[in-house]
Amino acid sequence: MAEETRNLTQAQEEEQLAEQARIRREKLAKLIGEGNNPYEKTRYEVTADSARVKENFEAFEGKEVSVAGRLMSRRIMGKASFSHLSDRNGQLQIYITRQDVGEEVYAAYKKDYDIGDIVGVRGTVFKTQTGEITVHATHLEMLSKSLLPLPEKHNGLVNTDLKYRLRHVDLIMNQETRETFFRRAQILKEVRSYLDAHGYMEVETPVLLTLEIGADARPFRTHHNALDLDMYLRIETELYLKRLIVGGFERVYEVGRIFRNEGMDASHNPEFTTIEMYCAYADYREMMDFIEGLYKHVTEKVCGGLQIPYQGKTIDMSHWEKMTMVEAVKKYSGVDFAQISTDEEALALAQKMGVETEKGKRTKGHILAEFFDKYVEKELIQPTFIYDYPVEISPLAKRKPSDPAMTERFEYFINGMEMGNAFSELNDPIDQKQRMVKQVQAKRAQGANAEVDEDFINALEYGLPPTGGLGFGVDRLVMLLTDNASIRDVLLFPTMKPKK
Repeated sequence: MAEETRNLTQAQEEEQLAEQARIRREKLAKLIGEGNNPYEKTRYEVTADSARVKENFEAFEGKEVSVAGRLMSRRIMGKASFSHLSDRNGQLQIYITRQDVGEEVYAAYKKDYDIGDIVGVRGTVFKTQTGEITVHATHLEMLSKSLLPLPEKHNGLVNTDLKYRLRHVDLIMNQETRETFFRRAQILKEVRSYLDAHGYMEVETPVLLTLEIGADARPFRTHHNALDLDMYLRIETELYLKRLIVGGFERVYEVGRIFRNEGMDASHNPEFTTIEMYCAYADYREMMDFIEGLYKHVTEKVCGGLQIPYQGKTIDMSHWEKMTMVEAVKKYSGVDFAQISTDEEALALAQKMGVETEKGKRTKGHILAEFFDKYVEKELIQPTFIYDYPVEISPLAKRKPSDPAMTERFEYFINGMEMGNAFSELNDPIDQKQRMVKQVQAKRAQGANAEVDEDFINALEYGLPPTGGLGFGVDRLVMLLTDNASIRDVLLFPTMKPKK
């Protein structure tokens, strides 16, 4: 019965929405018939916005302004009415009287205008008896007719699925959503500013690739008709950026759209944004210092301080802990991999402690990484660098001279989530090819059509200087600095399965 009632209510709501849409179309037809087609308007001169008027009231008081935006409320009181106009920076009250805009315009405002219409208003700025800054309209015109009604004012657009599918409506109704994306733009601006100030050059590299590389991520495949060639959307920007270091661009970065044909959850979307940067003559420890400085800079600029709220916790960006992977596993699981000498010992320990291992990935290094995933990652709430990773899981990182089983690699974690990844880049073309061959063999064993990127190996053979490289997810950084728990909340248009 409850399900039937819910379906009946939904059907009634849809019928009401259809009726409102029909009435709005009739109003549009009336306007067109009267020679007032709002869609014929090509421009409207705007001289001020809501924020400027409110923040500089003394300068605007008594002055004429021209504003435009979406009609969000109407309070009709006979010969005078109040409305609120929404623009990109907020809302501004409008006072409309029959005497000042004319009887014909005022009658149209009462009968033909609807919440959601785009309107232009010209008038003088004043403050009402209640203290609200307002524009007293002397001119009013409709610039675009909204044929669909907005969601009910007080409840807004609360259905999560609809918020993502109808992001345009979400942005109209929810100021918090708008603030998230204003802040996202600010974050990107500050990241670029920091990188530019440190001598990095922004570049762009190909999105379409001619081969499937051996990396763990699964790519999207497409087809180039003119070349009759299967191509792949990139899963990283790394290999092309390193070619540029070979070419003499000693500090480069790219804000890159990445595509991975994999699962979706609160921290993963099939397409997402990364920033990768490479610095010649630097190592992973210098990149560690650099990313800490960058995160502090961006957090300070965007959030106004280094202690920020995130999902009920306080994240302190002023202090970053550092541990090797072996030290972290020992701290949180009690197992000291420095005392384990063989793969067989590591596997026996994993079986004893219920740590899952994959076929073909049962070396000591692989098992250390599995222990880290099970015991450590979720514990890393405050900013933490984990460094010195096994060579088996780091095919592009340089080996540690003091311990060839490990690489000069780090990842950093905040709130139990991996935020970025960095290496002292492998620049030995012989070692690099051997690792890529192993990686490709593993991928082919899984049924993938992976290949070694011989062009990249060729580039390394010309000589890649000692290089530090680092990549991090922009979307996860935005989640952190806007206190959002899901990646979908920080993507304007997250990937959604179409509704029938």
